[in-house]
Amino acid sequence: MRVASRIGILTSGGDAPGMNAAIRAITLVGRAQGIDVVGIERGYRGLLEDAVVPLTAADVASIQREGGTILGSARCKEFHQREVRDRARRILANRAIDGLIVIGGNGSLTGACRLADAEELAGQTLSIAGVPASIDNDLGLTGLSIGVDTAMNTIVEACDKIADTATAHDRTFIVEVMGRDCGYLAMTSAIAVGADLTLFPEADKSEAEIVEQIVDTVLAVRGRSRRPRRVIIIKAEGVSIAADRLKTAVDTRLGDKVPEAELSGIETRVTVLGHVVRGGRPSAFDRLLGSRLGNVAVRTLLGGISHKMAAWMPAVELSPDVGFRSPVDPYCWLVEISAALAETDRLLEGKTALARWRAGAFDAIHDTLLL
Repeated sequence: MRVASRIGILTSGGDAPGMNAAIRAITLVGRAQGIDVVGIERGYRGLLEDAVVPLTAADVASIQREGGTILGSARCKEFHQREVRDRARRILANRAIDGLIVIGGNGSLTGACRLADAEELAGQTLSIAGVPASIDNDLGLTGLSIGVDTAMNTIVEACDKIADTATAHDRTFIVEVMGRDCGYLAMTSAIAVGADLTLFPEADKSEAEIVEQIVDTVLAVRGRSRRPRRVIIIKAEGVSIAADRLKTAVDTRLGDKVPEAELSGIETRVTVLGHVVRGGRPSAFDRLLGSRLGNVAVRTLLGGISHKMAAWMPAVELSPDVGFRSPVDPYCWLVEISAALAETDRLLEGKTALARWRAGAFDAIHDTLLL
C-alpha cells in the first residue's frame, strides 16, 4: 500500500469527549510531515454531500478543550448500499483524498472497512485507519476508547450529588447511565461512587431476579443499626426493563415484604442521566488518549499501512496476524479493524473471557458490599 498524500478525517456515530483532541493531533502531525489534511463534516452523511473542509494548524489550535466534535456527526443508514458507497468513493477521488481516518465506534469502523473493500475499490487507492471513540467502551481489542474517562467522571460527579440527598432522607435512588448494550460505565462508576448495587446486561438476569436483588439490597441496607441507610443503584441502559417500570415493580415487591407500618419510610427515586453523560469538556486523560491514538493513526497511514485501528493497551493477548505494538507509542497497538469488529461482536454477546470476567467480578463486588 502506497503512502497517502491527502488525508481526510471523519467523525461518525455518537460523539465522545476527546474526539477533537484526535482531530488536532492528526492535523498537526500530518501537516508537519508535509501532508494535506482535510475534515469531512457530519460523518458519512457529510461525505455523501461533499462536505469537505480544510484543516489548518490554526483551525485546531485549541480544540482539545472542547467536547463533542468540531466536524459534527450524523447517522447514515443508506451507507450499507453499494451504490451509496460508490458515490462516496467518487467524491473522495475527486477530492484527491487517498487516506481516510475514521474516529468512532463499531458502526463507524464497519463503514470504513466497506468503503475500502478491495473488490469495491475497482483500482482506486484508499488507505484507512481507525481511532476508537465511544463512551460505552464497547469496542474489542482496545482497553479504552476515547470518551470513556470523561463519561465516567460525569457519572461519578452526578452520583456524588445524588448521594447527598439520598443520605439526608435515607432514600433509594436508581440512577440510569448510558452505555447501550455494554455495562462497562455502570460497572466502573458504581465502584467509584460506592454504589450498593449495579445492574448491567452482561449479568443476564431476568426482570424478576433484578427486582428481587434490588429489594434484598434495600432491606439489607435498612437493616443496619446505624445511618446512613441510603441506597444507590447504578443501572445500565442496556438492562431492558425501563427505570420507571423497575421502580414500580420494586415498590410493589417491597409492599409484599415490609410491614405496612414501616413501608412509609422507604422511598425510591429514579434519575436518568441520559445524554448528560456524553457531553462536557474532556478529561485530561481523554485529551491525552485522543492525541496519542490520533498520532498513531496518522503515522500508520504515512507509513503505508492500512486497515488498522489504533488501540490502547488491549486487554487480551494478540497474535501477530491480529495486532502489534505501535513503534511510535509503547502504550498503543495497531490491530486489524476487521478483527476488532469481530471481537466487539463477541464482547457484546458475552462470549469473550473479558465479558465473563466483568460479569463475575462485579457480582462478587456487590456481595462483598452487603457484608
